[in-house]
Amino acid sequence: MPAKKPVKKVVLAYSGGLDTSVILKWLQDHYDAEVVTFTADLGQGEELEPARKKAEAAGVKDIFIEDLREEFVRDFVYPMVRANAVYEGLYLLGTSIARPLISKRLVEIAHETGADAVAHGATGKGNDQVRFELGVYALDPDLRVIAPWREWDLNSRTKLIAYAEQNGIEVAKDKRGEAPFSVDANLWHTSSEGKVLEDPAEEASDIVFQRTVDPVDAPDTPEYVTISFERGDATAINGEAMSPATLLTALNELGRKHGIGRLDLVENRFVGMKSRGIYETPGGFILMAAHRGIEQLTLDRGAAHLKDELMPRYAKLLYEGFWFSPEREMLQAAIDVSQEYVTGDVRLKLYKGSANVVGRSSAHTLYSEAHVTFEEDEVYDQKDAEGFIRLNALRLQLLARRKRRLGRND
Repeated sequence: MPAKKPVKKVVLAYSGGLDTSVILKWLQDHYDAEVVTFTADLGQGEELEPARKKAEAAGVKDIFIEDLREEFVRDFVYPMVRANAVYEGLYLLGTSIARPLISKRLVEIAHETGADAVAHGATGKGNDQVRFELGVYALDPDLRVIAPWREWDLNSRTKLIAYAEQNGIEVAKDKRGEAPFSVDANLWHTSSEGKVLEDPAEEASDIVFQRTVDPVDAPDTPEYVTISFERGDATAINGEAMSPATLLTALNELGRKHGIGRLDLVENRFVGMKSRGIYETPGGFILMAAHRGIEQLTLDRGAAHLKDELMPRYAKLLYEGFWFSPEREMLQAAIDVSQEYVTGDVRLKLYKGSANVVGRSSAHTLYSEAHVTFEEDEVYDQKDAEGFIRLNALRLQLLARRKRRLGRND
């Protein structure tokens, strides 16, 4: 293989925490490169200005701190909700869905600043390294990606802190001890993994849960909420129109209050190992239930069943980092066509960890009370069912007769 070209300028996905602060200095020293920092506000609930001050203290000239919450929900979360995407039957893909947007902005900033590389702080064991890098290569195959955790020997918190102290990097007092678990957060979810959570037989401590009250302690009185949809996207809560990020923020508060959206999952990582994660997706859990509810009225059976067949493939592509792949875009196009009439209102009952659909209405409904009533009607001839059953039973009867001829009883 040809030798890699020297890196002159690199855009770093930067949080301002210990890991990325060390990475920033390491990139400056190891590659003798100028570093540009990019910090995204995806609704993780942290103050981002300290990241600017830390980057400035490290001598960074180009510092990008951007509020991407609306773009995140509108262009990434909402398309995923239209697909009803759930990985391995349970996981609402909170970490997965944030990575394509971060990759996109890394590439765009690299182009704006003339950088020839981007860097991230994902480890060599997880899925995020794959998601970041597949996204970058899909958008600019000529950009170099630097993953320090796959290159350096700073493979423990003790070594990271020692490196930080040697290089004048401020280390917060609460970062000097061993963190009990690792947390990733955005407006859609929180994810907690590692350390005290690594034994899947042990119940997670209450300290792990940051966005939801314990369902046991949630209000004893149910709360009802109505979510309005237009073409598959949520647009209002209780009749009040809201932007995508504002709406999700409001649902998060409702979910928090009622202890909704907790998940303890052992999942199959793309890199091959199983991992245990504790997830909280309070608003997302409510939104997904509501979207299913409006589709029940407005989607034809064939379209609904086809969507359910496509969904696991879509979720797997998203989980594995193939957001920018042609197959995900093809699936998205089909899914979005299905949403043309997915418009109406869904009423949910929120109570002690549950969000149950209790009512739905739509001007585009396919539900016909005249057809389904148990009372006498003038639109459905029950005698028609006899021929329908006979035709569908024909192949089963022929199979049974063949078995009889062959003396088979299995």
